[in-house]
Amino acid sequence: MEKIEHATVRTNGINMHVASVGDGPDTVLFLHGFPELWYSWRPQMVSLAALGYRTVAPDLRGFGGTDAPLRVESYTALHVVGDLVGMLDALGIGQAFVVGHDWGAIMAWYLCLLRPDRVRALVNTSVPWCPGGTCFPSDPEKKPVESLRAMYGDDYYVCRFQEPGEIEEDFAKADPAKLIQLFLTTRNPGPPRVPKDLGYSGRTKLLEDSQVDLPSWLTEEDINYYATQFSRTGFTGGLNYYRCLDLNWELSAPWAGARIKVPVKFIVGDLDLIYHIPGVKEYIHDGGFKQTVPNLKEIVVMEGVAHYLLQEKPHEVTSHICDFIKKFSSP
Repeated sequence: MEKIEHATVRTNGINMHVASVGDGPDTVLFLHGFPELWYSWRPQMVSLAALGYRTVAPDLRGFGGTDAPLRVESYTALHVVGDLVGMLDALGIGQAFVVGHDWGAIMAWYLCLLRPDRVRALVNTSVPWCPGGTCFPSDPEKKPVESLRAMYGDDYYVCRFQEPGEIEEDFAKADPAKLIQLFLTTRNPGPPRVPKDLGYSGRTKLLEDSQVDLPSWLTEEDINYYATQFSRTGFTGGLNYYRCLDLNWELSAPWAGARIKVPVKFIVGDLDLIYHIPGVKEYIHDGGFKQTVPNLKEIVVMEGVAHYLLQEKPHEVTSHICDFIKKFSSP
């Protein structure tokens, strides 16, 4: 941690906090998800820096030390890709290897779709690319949230996140540390449903009462780092990514049928909730994924691993990243 440097970069009208370490000729750009921060990638950053790479991990807009615009509509994939391109320009990076997880994975897919000239190769985790920018195969005539609501009902977490202010009010009643623990340690691959009469605040109270120990890969220090940051910023910035799910789908219409052509390695845990959305396994393994991502070189399914695989299995994930990007690295 002491080796990691921090800077603020002006990009696309916002100030972006960027963590970095290493000074090699090739850059690896790490993109985090929800409710995470640049901090989630620190084991991979330090390990790859030791192997001669320059590693960079921003807090995405709305998270941590990066500005959080007020308008929900300011969190589309087009905005975030604009942030990333401007950040690369500000840091003097022409092309980078990209590694993404969760919402960071979705934004990595969009970066490859919109600006493939800036991506040497991609290692993406947890979330596959599907037409329309969704993370699951769905009816192209239906908006993503509508499809999810039809599958899982109003209590499904993505649906619960849609109304601005509503879930924030629920989150505010919860201990931020327990809320982070609840998200990061869930191992149930079934659809996360949270009835309004229970709420996330109710679930964190149940977690607190049960006195469940943290898993070996997650420390109190880690939990406190996230909790401190989200206590300061709130969760609205991150939640706005979910609120732009339908808007991203609408804005991606000009790229209908476009394929992602950069070299890709995809990693997912077999307990990941995304992997268990109906149709996703078949899409990944039976040819649909390869059709939309024709340069898909490798698919790795990690056994006994849940959604936050980069934290649960940091060394294995680092090895998977390194084994792939070294094929495309500078001599």
